[in-house]
Order: sequence, then C-alpha cells, then structure tokens
Amino acid sequence: MASRREEQQENARLRVMFLLSEDPDISTRGLAKAVGISNGSAYYVLKALIAKGFVKLENFNANPQKENYKYFLTPAGIREKSELTHRFIIRKREEYQQLRL
Repeated sequence: MASRREEQQENARLRVMFLLSEDPDISTRGLAKAVGISNGSAYYVLKALIAKGFVKLENFNANPQKENYKYFLTPAGIREKSELTHRFIIRKREEYQQLRL
C-alpha cells in the first residue's frame, strides 16, 4: 500500500499529465493553479516528467515570444497516464468500499 504522500504525488502527476494533454500551451503557473500546488512544485513535476521521457518540450523558434513552450505527451507518457489513471480508479474504489462498511 502506498503512503499518503506517494498518493498525493501520483495524483499531482496524473493531473499535470491530463492538463498537458488538454492544453500543451499551459504554463507552469497555470499548472500550479489548476492542480493546487506551488509554482516550484509544478516546475519540479514537469521537469521530472520530461526527464523520464513522458513529456516532450518544444520551443517554437518562429514564435515572437521565445519563452513560450509547448508540452506534448510522448507515447510512453500516454501509457504512464493510462497506468496512473488505472491505479487512481482502483484506489478510489477501495476507498469507496471502506466507506460503505
């Protein structure tokens, strides 16, 4: 059984991955606000996903605002998002079963 902190970290990664798949232009500040974590934490989660190869970062040179990036889920990232979603559903079903008792 995962600790509460591990569950929270996994939930944050899952939320970030969902948000990136919906809006590749989202900023770390936007991620932080949507997930409910600090900007530094959002940056850390994003950098970890990039380092693991789950997210690809692209800077479009034709863009006049050079600081704008796009984030894309890689095939490995899509697979990881699916696995995180599966574990999330299992965890919530277990919580529901405990509440029903």
